[in-house]
Amino acid sequence: MNTDVLIVGAGVMGCACAYRLLQAGLRVTLLEKALPGVESSAAAAGILGAQSEVAGAGPFFELCLASRARFPSFVQELEELTQIAIGYERSGVLEVALDATEGHLAAGRVEWMLERGLRVEILDREEALRLEPALQPTLVGANYYPDDHQVDPERLVRALATAVARLGGQFLSGVQALRLAVEQGRVIGIESERGLLCAGAVLIAGGAWSSRLAGMPALRTTLQPVAGQIVQLESRPAFFRHIVYGFKGYIVPRSDGRILLGSTLEDRGFDKAVTCAGLHQITGMAMEMVPGLRQARLERTWSGLRPASGDNLPLLGAGPLPGLFLATGHYRNGILLTPMTAEAIAAQIVGTPLAVDLTPFHP
Repeated sequence: MNTDVLIVGAGVMGCACAYRLLQAGLRVTLLEKALPGVESSAAAAGILGAQSEVAGAGPFFELCLASRARFPSFVQELEELTQIAIGYERSGVLEVALDATEGHLAAGRVEWMLERGLRVEILDREEALRLEPALQPTLVGANYYPDDHQVDPERLVRALATAVARLGGQFLSGVQALRLAVEQGRVIGIESERGLLCAGAVLIAGGAWSSRLAGMPALRTTLQPVAGQIVQLESRPAFFRHIVYGFKGYIVPRSDGRILLGSTLEDRGFDKAVTCAGLHQITGMAMEMVPGLRQARLERTWSGLRPASGDNLPLLGAGPLPGLFLATGHYRNGILLTPMTAEAIAAQIVGTPLAVDLTPFHP
């Protein structure tokens, strides 16, 4: 095999990094144990929640803001190349407080965002219901984040995989990566079910499965899977349009009538089972925030595994061994961080200046 960069994992991260590396003129091969984008990437809801998802100011928040800002041009670029509609919608997020306790927590989140100069509107009950009449009428208020949007993750990863193929990237699907191949202290490739695959650089972008690769050196922190169950409903015509984010979960209405409800946070290893308890928790949360969902049709359910790091920060950039790079540990923000991660990883592998400081996320 003749390749400059071997990427382990062909989900949204692996495909996005491959796309940028191919644009830089490198030869890229992606090694995927299943099919591109069928694991965590396809299980995500696609909220670009730089403000609604992140708990506080700091380097991670700045990384999220930078990636969110790149999304419109990133989507346009991919759609023009592939002719695949990615489902980018400027929905805005309503962070709903259902009682006084939640109202106090929501108010505390706004202060540092306003200090940072970000757009956020503090709404009382009447204002929130005017903006989104479908909300629970007894709510106490809401924060509105007009710049938090959404994208369809399945369409995004399909467009990225298509772009990679058109630029000459190679996919080895259905092939399990077994062990990191190291020679004289340098990573030279991957030992796989098909034998040794050599490359000038190896990028680990396998999501939660990154921790299962044998031969990995000690990293900055641990990496473990966190299961998340999601429910998809359907309601036509759509009767609300904003993403509704609460302290127990979220509701994502798509313009085509699909409605995504999520999500559980479960520490149960690599078990992706959908459970009665999980569905009860999610649907109960959703009907509490948007009572009209009681009449929506249940379409399907699924579960995915988020790659969670021990310190809640992603592992990005050059690894402890020469020739090794990582792009994993994004937890609940993988889709949001796709453009910035791909840009930064490609720059570091190619050796061009970085647009963002990766020091806080060093593997």
